[in-house]
Amino acid sequence: MPADPQCPRCHGAGFIYTERDGYETAARCDCYLAQLSAQFESASRIPPRYQQASFENFKLPENNPVARQGLATVLLQARAYARDYPNTDRPGLLFVGDPGTGKTHLAVATLRILISRGFEGLFFDYQRLLEQIRSSYDPASGQTDRDVYRTALDSPLLLLDDLGAQRITDWTEDTVTSIITYRCNHELPLIATTNLPDADFGSHMYEGSRMKRSLSEAIGARAQSRIFEMCKVIKMPAVEDYRKRSARA
Repeated sequence: MPADPQCPRCHGAGFIYTERDGYETAARCDCYLAQLSAQFESASRIPPRYQQASFENFKLPENNPVARQGLATVLLQARAYARDYPNTDRPGLLFVGDPGTGKTHLAVATLRILISRGFEGLFFDYQRLLEQIRSSYDPASGQTDRDVYRTALDSPLLLLDDLGAQRITDWTEDTVTSIITYRCNHELPLIATTNLPDADFGSHMYEGSRMKRSLSEAIGARAQSRIFEMCKVIKMPAVEDYRKRSARA
């Protein structure tokens, strides 16, 4: 990728050269990283609705101190992961909570920070990803659909939004397990969101959660086990719907 030809520091070379102790060293110029991250963000498939999602514009509730403290803690956890990556205890993140608690916003904000640091990543809606993979078996499908499974396997960073939001079938379970197992075995990070309960999350997280299927039931026990192996779990507190809160703000 070319550097910025108008850059006053490297004059388009993409490197800053310095001499120390008689040796010349070269370091990437900031303009190269800016160009690279802009290219990665353009190709990231982040939906228009979330293209400006950031930690700075994540809205905390004003009139509920308990909810505000809970979300502030979650925000700090996401920031810490984005700051420390790739030197994190686990390579991925799993945001867990009820619909409307801000999971997708924080997941995308995390991905965008990593992209700005020069890491390449892709956003996929879980249900849409499975639909595209399934359609790739049709001989008339386009090249994009045929490549999407490989892309989900090999993307340096993968964000799966709304994990488990599809009726479970043998094909679904096998496909999801294949993607997650491959990424786990190859130490490729996964950032995911889900509103499905699970025994390992604690029953206090969801009112009436016993009426819902669990994450393990939705994606299969093998995939669930792999996700817990590779992802730090961030539990969203029970708060007012984030979309309503943001609209008022």
